Amino acid sequence: MLSRRDFIKTSGTFAAGTFMLPAEFRKTKNVGVQLYSVRKEMLADAKGTLEKLAKIGYKELESARSQKGNYYGLAPKEIRKIASDLGMTVRSGHVGIDKDWLKSVDDAAEAGQTYLICSSMPSHGQTVENYQKTADIFNKAAEDCKKRNLIFGYHNHEEEFEKVDGQVLYDILLDRTDPKLVKMEMDLGWLVVTGNDPFKYFEKYPDRFPLWHLKDMDLTKKNSVEFGKGGVDIKKLLKNGDKAGMKYYFVEQEEYSSSALESLTDDMQYLKKL
Repeated sequence: MLSRRDFIKTSGTFAAGTFMLPAEFRKTKNVGVQLYSVRKEMLADAKGTLEKLAKIGYKELESARSQKGNYYGLAPKEIRKIASDLGMTVRSGHVGIDKDWLKSVDDAAEAGQTYLICSSMPSHGQTVENYQKTADIFNKAAEDCKKRNLIFGYHNHEEEFEKVDGQVLYDILLDRTDPKLVKMEMDLGWLVVTGNDPFKYFEKYPDRFPLWHLKDMDLTKKNSVEFGKGGVDIKKLLKNGDKAGMKYYFVEQEEYSSSALESLTDDMQYLKKL
């Protein structure tokens, strides 16, 4: 699921039942992080960076393909063990649907992942036909994942919310894919930037969004900012995660006020103060 950590030690009411806590409070216990947030640091020192993330309090990990492979130069079983030793879980990973797709599926299974996420459209073209074709590709990719006990998903950016002939392209992916097999990782920052309401999607497509990228955004400049500095209502989203079927979220920080690790520390402190 989501969230984080040590506040429960100071809560005298915790023993009476976590159901008494506000939803957004419960969802700050096992907080995840998308490792693209620390892409340079991971390439330079993967193990050392994971140790720093664990110290900040992050528990769930989502990898992203890099020039050193899907796990920043680490083997799937290697990153799995490092994470486990640090009290973390490699929950998900971003890859492409390409010539290495089946290897990525096998690697994700070895890494112990639950989810495997296609990080961007496998073919270019902002057309209804391309999105229909892509939806069919996703259905097949989801079958590949199911054979290895993985759940397939797709991560959006901004362009998926363009309209063509009155149709929102993203909706084609949702409507044409098998809801039992194809899930969506909603990047909430990019969705909100487009002027769309995530809660409408949660209502129209219940349980299709088990994963989130949780990020705050400067809605004018369209860049990532630390939590509480932008136009994304982080607290409201966490309060309504159940409506989306959200099970895990990953903090993603694409730009930084100072450094990646300092920004991720700020984000964690923001979540703890909820």
